Amino acid sequence: MTVSERFLKYVSYETTSDESSETCPSTPKQKLLGAALVEEMLAMGISDAYMDEHGYIYGTVPGTGPVIGLIAHMDTAPDCSGKDVQAKIVHYEGGDVLLNEEKGIVLSPKDYPSLNRNIGKHLIVTDGTTLLGADDKAGIAAILTAAQELMKEGTPHATLRIGFTPDEEIGRGADLFNVENFKAEYAYTVDGGSLGELEYENFNAASALVTFHGRNVHPGSAKNIMINSQHIAMEFHSMLPCQSKPEFTEGYEGFAHLCEMKGEVELSTLEYIIRDHNRDSFEAKKRDFERICAYLNERYGAGTVELKLRDSYYNMREKIEPIMYIVDRAKQAMADAGVEPKVVPIRGGTDGARLSYEGLPCPNLFTGGENFHGRFEYIPIEDMEACVRTLKAILKNAAQ
Repeated sequence: MTVSERFLKYVSYETTSDESSETCPSTPKQKLLGAALVEEMLAMGISDAYMDEHGYIYGTVPGTGPVIGLIAHMDTAPDCSGKDVQAKIVHYEGGDVLLNEEKGIVLSPKDYPSLNRNIGKHLIVTDGTTLLGADDKAGIAAILTAAQELMKEGTPHATLRIGFTPDEEIGRGADLFNVENFKAEYAYTVDGGSLGELEYENFNAASALVTFHGRNVHPGSAKNIMINSQHIAMEFHSMLPCQSKPEFTEGYEGFAHLCEMKGEVELSTLEYIIRDHNRDSFEAKKRDFERICAYLNERYGAGTVELKLRDSYYNMREKIEPIMYIVDRAKQAMADAGVEPKVVPIRGGTDGARLSYEGLPCPNLFTGGENFHGRFEYIPIEDMEACVRTLKAILKNAAQ
């Protein structure tokens, strides 16, 4: 199978993860794709392929030289439906792409300028009602296609360890990954975006749940009695630095993002994610939350505001810098594959960030996908093919 044929097969599986679930995987349908992947791997000749009880998939393609891991995730983001994905291939010649004639849904370079650099390519798109799932089924397709081609060619290559994880999109992909048994010297997550992206820096990340307690009485007799928790919640949010919102940041700039708000007079909650590449700035952002909560409790009474802060992951750069040769090897492989490397910071996180702190250094490589997590997601077939060439070059070069 070609990489595009594999990808189109995988996106037919609904694998949306669920943050509210306490199981692993968070949704049982992820295991349906997992079982299909194991069956495919065994048919390819990856004889030790298996899925564990938590939905993690492992397999080995023996070789010579170092043991290198390639990792991707099976779940898709809960931000947008991944059910009944209607994918199609469009030869893009510029201008708007009509995704859905009945609903009048158009993918336009006016809204998504990345289309302008993909003129002449064959794009896999949706019908505009679901996400596509290139994040990260394109990574799975590229890894297995590279493995199959290496096995067929019979040329020397490093030993390849394959790992496919569930629940990456809800921050749990590395939770039960068996690093000890994986036995790779280092690995790459194949979970990036545009052609040539190579990432070994990511955000330090935390979540914040802020709870506000009020007092409710009839509004007609509320003077000096009512405490409206919603007003305190709005006051809290207004005291955060206005420039530290994701819509005002880029590159290495961090942010505090309000993800969800719920409220009534007696009880309100605000849920945030906190992100920053710089560890000192990251800690300072968390202290802002603590200081504002302390101020509001002093103003309205102890216990009015409760804060739960939880660190999620840290910048992998600290773990990658001592072994930068693995980044250099990826750069060389891209050059050998005819791809210009573009080293950029991840404005997000991957399984690799967590795994790097668990002893498996793990930079991130491109798949070619664009507009992840939304209805206008697409991926050029030519870029997926370039990803396959890059993975093969990494493994071949390491055996020399």
